[in-house]
Amino acid sequence: MSATPTTTQLPAGTWAVDPAHTEVGFVARHLMVSKVRGTFTEVEGTVQAAEDITKSTVEVTAQIASVNTGSEDRDNHLRSGDFFDAEQWPTMTFRSTSFDGEKLTGDLTIRDVTKPVTFDVEFGGVGQDPWGNTKAGFEATATVNRKDWGLTWNAAVEGGGVLVSDKITITIDVQLAKQA
Repeated sequence: MSATPTTTQLPAGTWAVDPAHTEVGFVARHLMVSKVRGTFTEVEGTVQAAEDITKSTVEVTAQIASVNTGSEDRDNHLRSGDFFDAEQWPTMTFRSTSFDGEKLTGDLTIRDVTKPVTFDVEFGGVGQDPWGNTKAGFEATATVNRKDWGLTWNAAVEGGGVLVSDKITITIDVQLAKQA
């Protein structure tokens, strides 16, 4: 296999999230005029790929304390009880419930609240790294309302509007490693 993606579907088997080559991120509007981006730097998970791709399953966990927006003050605020409350709820999880090859639906749990989310998924392909390991890549995007998970903190701003948008875009760029 070459480094160039070679298949159009993830081969059956167990695949682990490669955290060094995976980014779980989010985008929120700030002051309703610009975007703030963040990531969770500690992520783990597995994909059980089935021959019939619709029977595949995904489970991913992110450590809330690993949130990184490039601002220590903002990151600490996000970890606080105003937002994620990382001390009480240290992880968020996603467990798939269905996959049709382009749409991945599952249960996203944040702050002990579980809601369904559907991601648009784009398969990047499968390739082999220089050390003989089989890797695969995906991109996934979903838009959610943070208030659905009890993330309600906000502040009104002068002239109207609020400090943080309710609508959050979740972006995932994942590289998977085939397990033996």
